[in-house]
Amino acid sequence: MPFFKPKEDTAALVDFDHLPRHVAIIMDGNGRWAKKRGLPRTAGHAAGAENFRTIATYCKEIGLEYLTVYAFSTENWKRPAEEVSAIMGLLKKYLIEAIGKMERDRVKMCFFGDLSPLPQELRDLCEQTREISKHYEGVQVNICLNYGGRDELVRAAKAFALDCAAGKADPNHLTEAQFGNYLFSAGVPDPDLVIRPSGEERISNFLLWQSAYAEYYFTDVLWPDFNRDELHRALAAYQHRQRRFGGVING
Repeated sequence: MPFFKPKEDTAALVDFDHLPRHVAIIMDGNGRWAKKRGLPRTAGHAAGAENFRTIATYCKEIGLEYLTVYAFSTENWKRPAEEVSAIMGLLKKYLIEAIGKMERDRVKMCFFGDLSPLPQELRDLCEQTREISKHYEGVQVNICLNYGGRDELVRAAKAFALDCAAGKADPNHLTEAQFGNYLFSAGVPDPDLVIRPSGEERISNFLLWQSAYAEYYFTDVLWPDFNRDELHRALAAYQHRQRRFGGVING
């Protein structure tokens, strides 16, 4: 008689009463997912976009407070024009659908990054989404569009310098908390856990300031295949770590 191993109950690995407040995800591996299946890279991005919807919905269901995803970086403009156009089209499709369901789902959506180079229609959808969700409570999903950690820090430094020149700020009294108010993420707590699928083990210019003391979780699973079970494993791994923030844990 063949032996069948029962499927692992990954939800049992997680203490849902003590979740991290803020999880950030580098949604990587769409192109490789498509290549493995003999499909164009655009098919991988479509699968990745659908998986984002699935994971974001599940994060809301389990009570996560903040989810930040890396959707399009400042470096992604270097990709082939066809691929960039496909990504922009998927973002447009997602936002149109999200706007139609926002009153039902009541998910607060924000955007980190310089939206000015994006197509006007996409910028308008981002603004409409942001305005609609202002009065919502509960999970906040931050979508990083045309975002780069270094670019964010340069922009923040310039904004602070302008305030100093205008007499609104004093460089001699600048604190980390004050500088954080110049970032795209102003008012949002730093991520507790950063997840990167796809087997790559680097941060790729993502939330450089905010993730200074985040815990990282890397997995070989490509983003379109990153399902609830994989999220459970990431959360469980986080919950088994001791966060010291540069200090020492007694005992």
